[in-house]
Amino acid sequence: MNKEEFLERYAIDRKGTNSLKWDKLEERFGDADLLAAWVADMEFKAPEQVIEALKEKVDFGVFGYTYAPESYFEAFINWEREHHGYEVKEEWMRFSTGVVTALYWFVNAFTKPQDAVMILSPVYYPFANAVKDTGRTLISSELINTAGVYTIDFEDFEKQILENDVKLFIHCTPHNPVGRVWTAEEAEKLLSICEKHDVLVVSDEIHHDMTFGDHTHIPSAIVAGGKYSERVITVTSASKTFNLAGLLTSQIIIENEALLERFDTFVNSVNQTEVNMLGMTAAEAAYNYGADWLEGLREVVKSNERYAVEQFAEHAPKLIVTPLEGTYLLWIDLRAHIQPDSVKEFVQDTCKLAIDYGEWFGENSKGFIRLNLGTEPNYIKQAVDRIIEHLPQS
Repeated sequence: MNKEEFLERYAIDRKGTNSLKWDKLEERFGDADLLAAWVADMEFKAPEQVIEALKEKVDFGVFGYTYAPESYFEAFINWEREHHGYEVKEEWMRFSTGVVTALYWFVNAFTKPQDAVMILSPVYYPFANAVKDTGRTLISSELINTAGVYTIDFEDFEKQILENDVKLFIHCTPHNPVGRVWTAEEAEKLLSICEKHDVLVVSDEIHHDMTFGDHTHIPSAIVAGGKYSERVITVTSASKTFNLAGLLTSQIIIENEALLERFDTFVNSVNQTEVNMLGMTAAEAAYNYGADWLEGLREVVKSNERYAVEQFAEHAPKLIVTPLEGTYLLWIDLRAHIQPDSVKEFVQDTCKLAIDYGEWFGENSKGFIRLNLGTEPNYIKQAVDRIIEHLPQS
């Protein structure tokens, strides 16, 4: 599906529909009159087959207790095999209401209070919240930023593990917010360090379907032919790929039997074993029929990125835009034009944009913003043009 067809069929105005992204701006930012370019949520309807499957389920009229049907497992397993080369087994799979919920479960299930849990910073801010809110010790290893291109500081990564006796590492692949799709070499080096020091890896792969060009997502569980799979817990979802976040359904994959048993014991202890009937229905249909829809979405995101990069290069060449390898989120360094302490005033008060601020992702990322490209081109044009128009020249 091309960009034009996708936009004609699926673009929709979400304002006034109880959308967190659009209708909670006053509560979140203190100003309802902003253009929403923040949370990773999209202005596109789900594939028709998803909507039809939900209608059929609703028309049946019964919403009682349910379980994951065999057809759901088949749909997800086929998707992972065809799109990512990962042969998942049904017995490895569990479910949660979302990736963030699962992160809290993992921290509680596999570490003790005060244990050290590591992240690579900057990173999706609920990672840090899941560590701090559960009484664990947050350890950060800073990514190396070279003119907007981010790489892992492996020496520091290992040093932090040794000095802090790290028990668990929460990995983001593809990486939010810097848009990296880690290479096979990077992934293996990272996982080998964790194996060497007996660090369990939680791999958040929710953005794994959104990659571009020659950049290919490699599930952590199959890096180096699956060498590290017994030390990896994977969590992913159809929610980012197909705009289904409100249906609260995510997959957890644990290959190690002992870890799976430990996880099951924890989940039973907090009575969280049910699944969301409509979430299962929607995700199954998306995995079975959503590939063409996804190609159209990729075209839209890539076009939006191209517009932003070209306009900034022409009109604000000192502004640094991190190359987008994966996710639909663009990481932008405003510091050549705006003092870090003035970014909120510039973005929100002057440009009238609601956006994710860099410091949300890491204390050393003040002066950055994250722009959501998963939206109509007109919204991206407005956001980019406002930034350029009001950007002080230095």
